[in-house]
Amino acid sequence: MPSPERLTSLQNPRVKELLGLRDRRDRDARGLTLIEEPRVIRRARRAGYPFLEVWYCPELLDAVDPELLAFLRAGEPFTAIEVTPSVMAKLAYKEKPEGVLVVAPQRRLALDRLALPEAPLLLVLEAVEKPGNLGAILRVADGAGADAVIVCDPGTDIFNPNVLRASTGAFFTVPVVEEDASRVRSWLRERRIRGVATTPAAAAPYTDADLRGPVAILLGAEDRGLSDEWLMRADLQVRIPMRGEADSLNVSVTAALMAYEAVRQRHLPPGTGRPG
Repeated sequence: MPSPERLTSLQNPRVKELLGLRDRRDRDARGLTLIEEPRVIRRARRAGYPFLEVWYCPELLDAVDPELLAFLRAGEPFTAIEVTPSVMAKLAYKEKPEGVLVVAPQRRLALDRLALPEAPLLLVLEAVEKPGNLGAILRVADGAGADAVIVCDPGTDIFNPNVLRASTGAFFTVPVVEEDASRVRSWLRERRIRGVATTPAAAAPYTDADLRGPVAILLGAEDRGLSDEWLMRADLQVRIPMRGEADSLNVSVTAALMAYEAVRQRHLPPGTGRPG
């Protein structure tokens, strides 16, 4: 098998083309994304996510296990491209790159293609735009066994490489859908999935809510919370009690509390009444 191509210059046209993928407009126009960090790449591989190109730097691959390194160097069914440390440092999102970067297609899932169980647990996000928060919510969804995450704001970039990295690979194991908010609300009603809105203004604490059965946990933007439209159309509003000066939690923390409360309730003995 021939050795992978080795690129050494920052002025190489292919290097410049890859650098363009750091911009969302370029990623969306080309239908591509970047996957970084060995752990995230391993999870994407195990999930069967397709790779188009793998760029790697042998001098920086100490953290990569031998099996993954052999896979990267094989160059099948993708193109393997070897680069120098200076080129990898320029390409990587991380300040201290770990020596490998994957170019992959943006695989988008349609709302109507979601395969859901009889009593799904969903996380619906409105305008959660910070990559770290979105990635953390995906980790929560994966850990709690949620059936899908639905993103309702076009400003949210689910293929931001920092989302994939912050999710530690959960992006590749949890179904993620982008859809218009009004379409999502109609879809929830049609399937009789109750929407449970989280808001500091609610009277009922979240532990008093019945989160069994088909439920969509509704989570709002980091600074503004849920819009009035979502709050008015929710089947139930709940709050997380705050004992200190702060009036709300980070949205990913709220997602974790709500999702794991739903998991706890779903494991209660049959016939158990009030969730709390």
